Amino acid sequence: MFPSAEKRFIRINKITIFVLFLVITAGGVVRSTGSGMGCPDWPKCFNRIIPPTDASQLPEGYEKLYVEGRVKKNMRFANMIEFFGYSHLADQIRHDETILEHEEFNAAKTWTEYVNRLFGVLSGFCLLFSAIYSLTYWKKKKAIAIWSVLNLIVVVIQAWLGSIVVSTNLTPWVITIHMLLAIVIVCISIHTYFMAVTYRDKSILKSNSSDRSIFVLSVISIVLLVIQVVYGTEVREAIDHLNALGTERNTWIDAVGLNYHIHRILAYITFALTAYLFVKTKSVYVKASQQYRFALIAFALVCIQMLSGIILARFHVPAVAQTVHLVVATLFFGAQYYLMLLVTKPKETLAPAV
Repeated sequence: MFPSAEKRFIRINKITIFVLFLVITAGGVVRSTGSGMGCPDWPKCFNRIIPPTDASQLPEGYEKLYVEGRVKKNMRFANMIEFFGYSHLADQIRHDETILEHEEFNAAKTWTEYVNRLFGVLSGFCLLFSAIYSLTYWKKKKAIAIWSVLNLIVVVIQAWLGSIVVSTNLTPWVITIHMLLAIVIVCISIHTYFMAVTYRDKSILKSNSSDRSIFVLSVISIVLLVIQVVYGTEVREAIDHLNALGTERNTWIDAVGLNYHIHRILAYITFALTAYLFVKTKSVYVKASQQYRFALIAFALVCIQMLSGIILARFHVPAVAQTVHLVVATLFFGAQYYLMLLVTKPKETLAPAV
């Protein structure tokens, strides 16, 4: 049904989506273990392609060298965001004295961050090949090629932002943007995959119900998820700050305050909406349909997400639960986004037969 060139794009795009979720998982492990500064420079690690395993392998005087490099990069970054009107944030970066401090070498943290970067490089190559192979659609379905190339540009920006995360010594709002951009990259890859699969075979959309409420509910769910992710990152930033201050874990949830309560309320609303969306989808689509399958996957993921959130709140924010909460949230977002695409009404025009 699909020409070989299109099959190649669909295959690499599917692999890319899988690798992107691995990158997010690795990033979650880095953050929950406090390994973000395991490599004080970027893109190398202690100016080495393969990072050191012992303090004796560290470059002489690396502390001063990397601090000076971070200061210069941060000044350039501050000038850039000031140019776009964020003078307050620029001043915060310029006067942040924590960038003058270096973290003591820890081999485990260094290699945790290094593995995260390896996954990042792998995702970059996957997106590069996706962009190259997408050109087969240039004369047939330009949107696939345009979005694939755009995603490659976005991931380059994401890589640069990753270097800023390191140079600013894990400034919370920079990490938040880094996370949100990762979700954007995943969504673009999911969308290009969907467009490629349905370009020649719209059978998965043929049975779409005339009841538009399912599509509306899925859109509302996506919007709600974006808001929840923003509040979730605010909660995570507050917890990272409390951790840096050395406060006891059993005080973290209470200390976060309003953002945590809003995030929790949104979680309950999301759970209820996802459950209703699953019931609604089940009543319209047969069990063999992809719409039903992804509605079920989304419901299962939101249940796991709720459970991980309860564990975080009741057991003083264990690191493992933090990673699970982040990864499942991203998987849930991806499932909901693909479900939204699946319940859209197809256009009447079909691709030419091969």
